[in-house]
Amino acid sequence: MIRFEDLLRPTPAGLYCPPGDFYIDPVGPVDRAVITHGHADHARSGHGAVLATPQTLAIMAERYGADFAAQRQPLGPGETASHNGVEVSLAPAGHVLGSAQAVIRWKGLTMVASGDYKRRRDPTCAAFEPVPCHVFISEATFGLPVFVHPPDADEIGRLVHSLAQFPERAHLVGAYALGKAQRVIRLLREAGWERPVYVHGALERLNALYGREGVDLGPLRPATGLPANALGGEVVIAPPSATQDRWARRFADPVLAFASGWMGVRARARQRGVELPLVLSDHADWPELTATFAELKPEEVWITHGREEGLLRWCELRGQKARALRLVGYDEEDDEGAGAPPV
Repeated sequence: MIRFEDLLRPTPAGLYCPPGDFYIDPVGPVDRAVITHGHADHARSGHGAVLATPQTLAIMAERYGADFAAQRQPLGPGETASHNGVEVSLAPAGHVLGSAQAVIRWKGLTMVASGDYKRRRDPTCAAFEPVPCHVFISEATFGLPVFVHPPDADEIGRLVHSLAQFPERAHLVGAYALGKAQRVIRLLREAGWERPVYVHGALERLNALYGREGVDLGPLRPATGLPANALGGEVVIAPPSATQDRWARRFADPVLAFASGWMGVRARARQRGVELPLVLSDHADWPELTATFAELKPEEVWITHGREEGLLRWCELRGQKARALRLVGYDEEDDEGAGAPPV
């Protein structure tokens, strides 16, 4: 009798596949790694060999340099790799550009490590694809019923409304460098904002990478070398940390906005001094998490980093077998403060 733990098991270094002898999103350098996406708490440098989507490999090279791993193996849609009799394929996760679920098959058993994911539409990346499986391994970043994210168009609409209401003020939007910044820009374009968007220098290389991957961000301008009280009525996108430093003082009476799922928690917005909180997350909210479990109906759900207890209780009430892995080393949302090098 094959046990699920014979194929994947939690270890201090991350999820480990004994028969395949590889890790999924390991927290430190290993010989063989499958990487689900390019955020720094999942994609670290120094591995012997890395298997990931071509976009994730490109992101890692952009962030860490071309020698981030001794070997790189790109795996595209519909492709399968095999190692020691274990098959690996990658299905879209809907999180950021290139994000994927690691689909692991061995001796008739299928386990899906979803990495970080969301179910709603994102104009900057491929949508999540449900994969039938015996075990579904899910994050729990927003794993409480209180987390119900509003429609993206409504949040961007609030930003556009504020621009019209305060045309003399610059609108400085804090957004994580990988995924969130590009998504905010694309959503602005879809809302009809055709003027240039001004960007902090830390975003330029990843914006260019998105452009090379076919994500049209429209006209962008560097938010540097500007006089005092500049960019009234314009949108400036910057990493959240940059909105708090001297760099931000050059703009005209800025409206400070922050795009994050955590902006639904008023205390967090107040703590950061955010005037315009935008509830935009690249992670599944409570309805998306529970709907995914209900849709897949796996034999077991394994819950990783985040608010595990709420989802465990939800599964218990519905007769869904579940367990918490309690993996450590992964941030609550995106990669701000996760040790990412400057980009």
